Amino acid sequence: MKNFEERLKGGHPNSLGNTVEIVEEVLQERDLFDELFNCYFSDDEVVRLRISNAMKRIGKADKTYLIPYIDRFINEISKIDQASTQWTFAQLFLLLEKEISDQQRLEAISIMKSNLENHNDWIVLNQTMETLFKWSKKDEGLEEWLYPHLVRLSNDERKSVSKRALKYLSTLKK
Repeated sequence: MKNFEERLKGGHPNSLGNTVEIVEEVLQERDLFDELFNCYFSDDEVVRLRISNAMKRIGKADKTYLIPYIDRFINEISKIDQASTQWTFAQLFLLLEKEISDQQRLEAISIMKSNLENHNDWIVLNQTMETLFKWSKKDEGLEEWLYPHLVRLSNDERKSVSKRALKYLSTLKK
């Protein structure tokens, strides 16, 4: 065991800590991925934040690591009440768009719809809008659902949220 959880603790909460070093280790030795993934269940919020960052880095380097864990992201990770897990969820599912089944896509959409309706974190909103918007290009029903939410978010007091919503609204069919 590499004791990833202990190595990801401490330091400034917004720093990467040892994340990049650990990602490199996992990319060198695939068998370590499960131990790293299980750090999502740490009681330490900083560890979970860093795991989310690690998952994005690993997915960008070699998304085949993530494919066997798609159902776990849907059934377990999506239920972690932490903004970083929710915005990473949206990013990973956009990255894995071609690898997920139709059923997994439906489940991911359901989760992201709930996040867009109920979350207030600006990064969760921005990342979720992005994935749902891109997926709505091939799904008229999703586009219809998304439209009023984009209208609502276009009035958000945070400029990054409102500008993104306005950008997407300008390209949707009316």
